[in-house]
Amino acid sequence: MKRSKTRIWIRVLCVAALVLGLALPDQMAGFLLMAAALLAAVAVLYRHLGELTDLPDGHPKLNTLRLVTVFSVVMLIGCTVIIVLTETGKIVLSEQGERTLAACIVCIVMLFGGNVAPKLPRSSHTGLRLPWTVADDETWIVAHRILGYLSLPLVLVYLLGIPVMKSFEGLTVTIFLLWIGIPAVLSGLLYYRKFYHKRS
Repeated sequence: MKRSKTRIWIRVLCVAALVLGLALPDQMAGFLLMAAALLAAVAVLYRHLGELTDLPDGHPKLNTLRLVTVFSVVMLIGCTVIIVLTETGKIVLSEQGERTLAACIVCIVMLFGGNVAPKLPRSSHTGLRLPWTVADDETWIVAHRILGYLSLPLVLVYLLGIPVMKSFEGLTVTIFLLWIGIPAVLSGLLYYRKFYHKRS
């Protein structure tokens, strides 16, 4: 499969997931079909990672990309199973239980992401994909190193803040935005100074 066809298939499957999730009147059926379409998109991505990145088989960075892809699949399947079980009444979670589960998922994603981020090669499909990070190797490396350095401190702040803050959702969104936003802004400033500041 050529690179352009692979990208088209991934985009088509992602759009199909969105349409199925929003269009079907049966919420559970829509959710399951959406999850299936996303899994298919991830499977296509996994199968053609080497082709999309020009990295040879066995390259450490290609193995990191594959690890991220597998992690994404495991998280998607795990969250799908939990949603199906709660919606069908197989498991019943209290409000506190839902918050604990959500906090665990956020912490796992941040710790895993922070660990692998500095090892990710520059690509247009995995990582902190912003116009300036995908355009320049140095900017990509700086953004992902900052993201890696921030992960553990922000997780600790998050865990300490849960019992103190009144709004769990507000705390979660704030921590996640800081985790993504700080590397995005700092790498954007680096890119601006590197390519535009010199011209002015």
